[in-house]
Amino acid sequence: MAKKIGILTSGGDSPGLNTAIRGVGKSALHYYGMQLIGFRDGFRGMMENRTMKMNHGNLSDILTRGGTILGTSRDKPHRMPVDGQVVDMTDVIVANYHANELDALVCLGGGGTQKNALRLKAKGLNILTLPKTIDNDVAMTDITFGFDTALGVATDAIDRLHSTAHSHHRIIVVEIMGHRAGWLALGAGIAGGADVILIPEIPYSVESVAEAIRERSRLGKSFSIVAMAEGVISKQEHEALLEKRKDKAAGKSNKSKKSETEASSETQYADKTVRLAKQLELLTGLEARVTILGHLQRGGIPSAADRLLATRLGTACTDLIEQGRYGVMVAARGEGTEAVELEEVAGKVKTVPPDHPWVVSARRISTSMGD
Repeated sequence: MAKKIGILTSGGDSPGLNTAIRGVGKSALHYYGMQLIGFRDGFRGMMENRTMKMNHGNLSDILTRGGTILGTSRDKPHRMPVDGQVVDMTDVIVANYHANELDALVCLGGGGTQKNALRLKAKGLNILTLPKTIDNDVAMTDITFGFDTALGVATDAIDRLHSTAHSHHRIIVVEIMGHRAGWLALGAGIAGGADVILIPEIPYSVESVAEAIRERSRLGKSFSIVAMAEGVISKQEHEALLEKRKDKAAGKSNKSKKSETEASSETQYADKTVRLAKQLELLTGLEARVTILGHLQRGGIPSAADRLLATRLGTACTDLIEQGRYGVMVAARGEGTEAVELEEVAGKVKTVPPDHPWVVSARRISTSMGD
């Protein structure tokens, strides 16, 4: 009998999701003669058994469409809000997997999705994942689909900001997505010719950033562009974090203070960016402005590179299903793909090494990394 496959998209939206759905779907239907059903709105839709039959009609004309035709959510199987309470709905999802007589479930998502998929694997389900995120921080894959498109958007934004920064003799601080890893800010900063690039992996000194800008002024350059990942931390914040970890390891705690993660992440990042701009104004005497790219980076038509990548991963996924290979993420490896066990991926983050070639190149062209 033909295998029956389920597919869902989970976490934040990302360019290339529809391309990946198309790659899995067309390969499954046309090449292998499999059946395919989609679950709407990620794991929540699977819990509620809201399905969409995937056929030739709804797989057409989605190659260039942003977002996901299936919808998405950040709900986790084991911690799902239901009627005002957070409930473990894993067993309900498992029951719906079997009720739909699935042979496998394909989950498209980032780091959180890899962890959720591993939990479902532990429940005995045949799971495969595809790595998507504009942050490019999923472990064990060369690249994630969505990253190239977002990189182009962020680079274009920096290109456009050069003219206004130059015209008004300003510092412009550009906040770019990436709260755990700095791939996007680093790549866009280099490609867009930013004068300072700040990433989470390299704690920065405000004075060091200011000095880099003052040095540009001494060289007769009247403006500066600072490309800043949203999750950057100063050296002082880094030292405080290390101290907090030491206290935690020693069994100490401070319950009187709220964790930073309890605040709205978007507000937290924006406040940090505005604060840096104000500090640079005081230290350099130059006017500073903030541009927050936000969700602009996640939308729109996927780039050609992301379409190729998502299609390649999608078709490789159906090859693995046909072979009966489950419990893996389909990773990009060179021009090919590799099946990586979910245990090797879940809970890990691919961060920028301090000696990465991109960092080395940035320093060679006199770009300040803030340290």
